[in-house]
Amino acid sequence: MPIKKDIIWRVGLVYAVVMFFALMIVGRVVTLQLFEGDYWRGKAQKISQRDVIVRANRGDICAEDGRILATSLPYYQIRMDFRASGLTDEVFKSKVDSLALRLSRFFNDKSKNEYRRFLWNSKYKKKSNRYVLINRRKVNYNELKVIKTFPLFRLGKNKGGLICEQENKRQQPHRNLATRTIGYLNKEDNNKLIGRVGMEGAFESELKGVDGVSIMQKMSGRWLPVNMVEPKDGNDLITTIDVNYQDVAESALYHQLVKYNAHHGSAILMEVKTGAIKAIANIGYDEKKKEYRELYNYAIGEATEPGSTFKLASMMALLEDGYVGPMDSVDTGNGIYRFYNAKMRDSHHGGYGKITVQEAFEKSSNVGISRLVDEHYKNKPREFINRLYDFRLNEPLGLEIRGEGTPKIKYPDDPTWSGISLPWMSIGYSVHQTPLQTLTFYNAIANDGKMMKPKFVKEIRYHGEVISKFDEEVLKSKICSGQTLETIQNMLEGVVLRGTARNLRNSNYKIAGKTGTAQIADGKKGYGHKVYQASFVGYFPADDPMYSCVVVINRPNKTKGFYGNQVAGPVFKSIADKVYAMSYSMHPERKNEEEEGPKVPISLNGSKEDLDLVFDDLNIDITNPKIQTEWVVTSRKDSVIEYKYRRVKNFLVPNVKGMGVQDALYILENVGLRVQVRGVGSVSKQSLRPGSNFRSGDRITIDLS
Repeated sequence: MPIKKDIIWRVGLVYAVVMFFALMIVGRVVTLQLFEGDYWRGKAQKISQRDVIVRANRGDICAEDGRILATSLPYYQIRMDFRASGLTDEVFKSKVDSLALRLSRFFNDKSKNEYRRFLWNSKYKKKSNRYVLINRRKVNYNELKVIKTFPLFRLGKNKGGLICEQENKRQQPHRNLATRTIGYLNKEDNNKLIGRVGMEGAFESELKGVDGVSIMQKMSGRWLPVNMVEPKDGNDLITTIDVNYQDVAESALYHQLVKYNAHHGSAILMEVKTGAIKAIANIGYDEKKKEYRELYNYAIGEATEPGSTFKLASMMALLEDGYVGPMDSVDTGNGIYRFYNAKMRDSHHGGYGKITVQEAFEKSSNVGISRLVDEHYKNKPREFINRLYDFRLNEPLGLEIRGEGTPKIKYPDDPTWSGISLPWMSIGYSVHQTPLQTLTFYNAIANDGKMMKPKFVKEIRYHGEVISKFDEEVLKSKICSGQTLETIQNMLEGVVLRGTARNLRNSNYKIAGKTGTAQIADGKKGYGHKVYQASFVGYFPADDPMYSCVVVINRPNKTKGFYGNQVAGPVFKSIADKVYAMSYSMHPERKNEEEEGPKVPISLNGSKEDLDLVFDDLNIDITNPKIQTEWVVTSRKDSVIEYKYRRVKNFLVPNVKGMGVQDALYILENVGLRVQVRGVGSVSKQSLRPGSNFRSGDRITIDLS
């Protein structure tokens, strides 16, 4: 009996223990299902699944004609998976020497033996031998295609171990053309590129697109894609920038900065009727690199004392309030006038004596303008400042591009206001304007008083389809009366015809504008160091304005020159001359063909196929249209065009004289020559004699005229 009780007791104990653990298991299962299920399911998913962000393609920034100003290009980091399933010892050892040789020749940074040792150690000696970086240099798509032909790599990912990690880089094909206005990208913590400045920053939401997600599932120890939410590409910006005008503006500004050893400068070209910015150049001297390049968007961001270009606002205030007329007189004396304890001086030694109001403006007399403003507004300075405010000179332009400098025109209740504030403000001191703010004001004069907001972007497109357009925006419909406008337009023309900008006159078209020479403060030294800013702002053709332009050059070498007409004026004229030459709509109308008689246009030599299309469209007869050749020489004969053979032979320098630059480049580069182009127009001269022998890679210079 005691044995039976003992057995029952033991069985009962075992049963109780089993039941206890069973209840614990059931309880734990219930807890997992009802209370902790979501947490553990998430844990399991993280181990077996993961999301990989698929970056959207960033939209392009294009010139008005569609040429790309900024685009994203793919670059690749080359790695090798030494644990790839098909990369057996036999396969690796049979091809490692050949791979080392090809890598050495391609990257040209290590010898074959060094690459072989690196590959061998990565395969057999290093503990962490998966996804090894082959070379730090990233390669472009064309280079990647070459690398994929290398031994081992040509076997594919599983057998050869080639891993290509793509990274998009933002490129500006035209190098420094409008770099600061186009902007650039910065990396965030997640390595995503974000637009920060310029158009890249202003239109970040349009350009960036929408990233996609690739869901990866771990299967048999490998991550494989099982689902994907496709990314949506960013939109493209079509800007108002004209690449040809931009190139002209930057070239003219650069040469003048170099000539006068200036610190920095900017030039802006604006379309009068629309406010569209056709060119915007910003160039400064990089002290570290010892070269001129785009460092900062001075045109938009640098608000400085404009100097004499501000006299336009002072004269407009006097005219609009009815205090003066153009033929009234003002006594400038000997060119020196004292306002309280401060002397005002004219740049002309000895002064101009008694002159008309119009002459005071055209000759940019500091004494004349400041005396007029002081005489009429001395006891009512608020009236003068309110008039400037009415011209909208105290308000920012509200640009889409961030970083606009703040204009400054202080009011008489400002603590720094004094008896000399009014006369000095009247000639552009103690006020601040950016070059673009100054240009917008002058552009309103050219546009019959209508002030337009500067416009940088005209369209947004998605894969070629226009999804939105940017209309012109009027900041002020009329900045002054018609009479004041007519008077001030005559004065601005007079500056070029008879005044300080006589060096800008030309016989082809009229320029109207104003010179500016301002002495600017230089850090702790103030005005005593005599640092200058030269500027010119105006519009052309003056009788029917199409474009306005401002040029500001900061800190030119004063021993070489610092006046606005001398330093900034030539840049304006260079831009205006080339824009006029390229814009046929500005040229005077020619006589009717009936009066002149039938004419056949002059034709450049070039592609027969292209010329056939042009002459067929113009209904011009060709004497020998069936001539069998790819390239032809053309000549006019009476009312028809005559074709002559121009053969291009291999291994002999082609004759490209008389051709357009596009055809000439096509022929010369296709035969293996490296081409340097100088000038504009058709080819007038080539450095290598036609028909002579050459080697692939030789350089040839073609002069255009």
